[in-house]
Amino acid sequence: MRYLVSFARIVVGILFMISGFIKLNDPVGFSFKLEEYFSQGVLDLPFFEPYALTISVVVVILEVLLGVMLLLGFRVKFTVWSLLLMIIGFTFLTFYSAYFNKVTDCGCFGDALKLTPWQSFTKDVVLLVLIIILFKGSKLITPFIGAMAQRVVTLIAVVLCGIYVNFVLNHLPVIDFRPYKIGANIEAGMGFPEGAPQPIYDYAWRFMVDGKEQIFVTQGDYPSVDGEYLGVETTEVQKGYEPPIHDFTIEQDGEDFAASLLQEPKLVMVIAYDLRKTNYNVYSEVKKVTDEAMKKGYEVIGMSASDTGQAAKLIKDHQLGFPFYFTDETTLKTIVRSNPGVLVLEKGTIKQKVHYNDLDALKFE
Repeated sequence: MRYLVSFARIVVGILFMISGFIKLNDPVGFSFKLEEYFSQGVLDLPFFEPYALTISVVVVILEVLLGVMLLLGFRVKFTVWSLLLMIIGFTFLTFYSAYFNKVTDCGCFGDALKLTPWQSFTKDVVLLVLIIILFKGSKLITPFIGAMAQRVVTLIAVVLCGIYVNFVLNHLPVIDFRPYKIGANIEAGMGFPEGAPQPIYDYAWRFMVDGKEQIFVTQGDYPSVDGEYLGVETTEVQKGYEPPIHDFTIEQDGEDFAASLLQEPKLVMVIAYDLRKTNYNVYSEVKKVTDEAMKKGYEVIGMSASDTGQAAKLIKDHQLGFPFYFTDETTLKTIVRSNPGVLVLEKGTIKQKVHYNDLDALKFE
């Protein structure tokens, strides 16, 4: 039992620290995932949506600290109870997502590691078993260091988490796991490499043969059957390659300008996924940097999922010299964790990406 508890302690502690740190690096992204869970049609808890970011920060810091405290053997009873309650909550959410197909990615490891709903649920079940072992054998969890050292290390962990999360909230994630990171080419990210695996489907063909309905399953070919064709149903049995960037458009009046704009040698994108939630106080600075960019020959566009009336009002109120285009809200949230945020591109390759607090860091050649 002692060896089993030690194994569970190390695995659970390290996994909670890794999972917590990945989400700590991008608490805004995790808050978007929580908003999905809280939304109508999922958990139907929309009154929690305005607090999603606060809940996100608390959860990810607690996740890291519980991993640290477990490895240290500090406040064992509190730590094990907290781990048990947290994993029960996570397991419920991942089961709900998988069974009802509501949220297709739990966000357990942010954008660093994508898991299907059933993979996430399986992972949480394994962690639940390990934490139950820790719960049963909590008396065998002994500290590695003295009580004072435990307090100091835990306090340092709290302070470092606080400093780190404050930095990424006011700037951008330090490590960018998304397909829109600096150096990525958007057009290349939408393509299919040569030899990429194709999806495989089972086709269940229904025929009436000698007065009886029969089903013949193939993977695409029309079966040679002497009977009356009734219908066919398809089931995907193996997923094909999915480009890291999809659903990317830059639309105006129903026309998609993405292909042409991604060929611009000098392009600036001002991204504000929702103009109702954007930080209006920074648009005077946005105007300065975009005016400077246009003087130096850059094409400047705004991108938002808001309607044209809101965009027109923003342009008029702040005398912006560039038009707004429509892009899917989820795509814009993925591109930059700032509302607004600014990107500088060269023929579709992202050269610069900044939070609205770092507009002065932009350089236009």
